[in-house]
Amino acid sequence: MESTLRSAAPARRGLLVALAFVLAVNVVGASPSLVAGPGSAWFTALEKPWFYPPPATFGIVWTLLFTLQGIALWLVWRRGTSNRAVRLALAAFGVQFALNLAWTPAFFGLQSPPLGLGVIALLFVALLGTLAAFARVDRRAAALLVPYLLWVGFAAVLNYELWRLNA
Repeated sequence: MESTLRSAAPARRGLLVALAFVLAVNVVGASPSLVAGPGSAWFTALEKPWFYPPPATFGIVWTLLFTLQGIALWLVWRRGTSNRAVRLALAAFGVQFALNLAWTPAFFGLQSPPLGLGVIALLFVALLGTLAAFARVDRRAAALLVPYLLWVGFAAVLNYELWRLNA
């Protein structure tokens, strides 16, 4: 029984670390919305394209995507930061995540759909690089980023349409 408890401890610790990654990505990822977001009079007044999702969709989708990112990041990180491919993948994640964080202040804070589109285009490219870097370390981690890539592509189209309709 004692050996069973000892062998369960590393698994429990691993799950706690994974949970910490998920929580950190969700908290940091959601933080720009504390400064600026879709509740502003400026954004409310914008004409929206026909395919604009119901507002509640964004919170649900981003929570899911940040959770998948946290798990993917943990899968890569646990391979060991002494591994060069892991360090590269973590750096790529940092770049794309910084761009993700920059979009909200660019689009909502500065009320600039063109700047938002520029940021999201860079994010899409950085995310492709992150996916490739993650795939070299753990294919499951890369697969977990695919829904995020699809959403960023959709968000770019949405950003463009908001700009076009309100230019």
